[in-house]
Amino acid sequence: MAHGIHHVTIMAGRAHRNLDVYTRTLGLRLVKKTVNFDDPSTYHFYYGDETGRPGTIVTFFPWEHASPGQSGVGETIETALRIPETAIAFWTHRLVEAGLRHEAPAKRFGETVIRFRDPDGTRLALVGVPGIERESAWSTAEIPAEVAIRGVHAVGLLVADTAPTGAILTGVLGFAEIARDEDVVRYRATDAADDTPGAIVDLHRAGAPFRGRLGAGSVHHVAFRAADDAAQADMVTRLSAEHGLRTTEQRDRNYFRSVYFREPGGVLFEIATDVPGFAVDEPVAALGTALKLPAQYEGRRAAIEAVLPQVA
Repeated sequence: MAHGIHHVTIMAGRAHRNLDVYTRTLGLRLVKKTVNFDDPSTYHFYYGDETGRPGTIVTFFPWEHASPGQSGVGETIETALRIPETAIAFWTHRLVEAGLRHEAPAKRFGETVIRFRDPDGTRLALVGVPGIERESAWSTAEIPAEVAIRGVHAVGLLVADTAPTGAILTGVLGFAEIARDEDVVRYRATDAADDTPGAIVDLHRAGAPFRGRLGAGSVHHVAFRAADDAAQADMVTRLSAEHGLRTTEQRDRNYFRSVYFREPGGVLFEIATDVPGFAVDEPVAALGTALKLPAQYEGRRAAIEAVLPQVA
């Protein structure tokens, strides 16, 4: 049974700029162009590898006039992406060329990390992982496969106390603690192979409580994998019986089925099924090329398209 991160969903500003940064600068594939199921006046973009495998997906709600967010306790403070260790120099140069704010490469848990921000202030990192050059990767004319991003590496969560959140990771979501570094505790999916994307969660203990503000650049939620409905239901049962936490009812997101809950540190978690996947309504070769609407909005397509910003 596969565990790990399914996807990370982030709030953004202008849709056109978001598309440009994540498909051109970072070289991810737009695997689905749809709308926010709760607010069809805004897009929902999904970026990932060729097929949008769980663990490779980063998604965005772009609002054209969104105010900037501010990180705080009970939030995801960093989304790290996997690159081959040999690609550090390539990406350092590319971030300079793109004019994205970034830090010099540094070591974290023995890995080389380049921290940077997108134009909305989203806190991101590129992590050099040895030996992943042989993994399949989505490539572009400017970013060849040997240096391309290979999915999510880790998320960093800021919490007042790492123990209660750690108990959810280990007792329900299939992770185990593997390392500590000062005020950071690292967890890894117990069944993750070396080539499994989305296998790591870092819990950062907040030195002092301070409240954040959701806005452009803020992570809305982190989704964790469940192989299917039965695996998801088992997680929901354990959350209730062993941790006293309630989830929402299951919600059909067309490409996966989800439940949501607030973990003890305040971060919004989702449990998303691996099935049915992004090719359920368009072939793999055409992923992301057409606006896909959930069934309840199809009758309003003309009105919805009229208010959405024009993007390529």
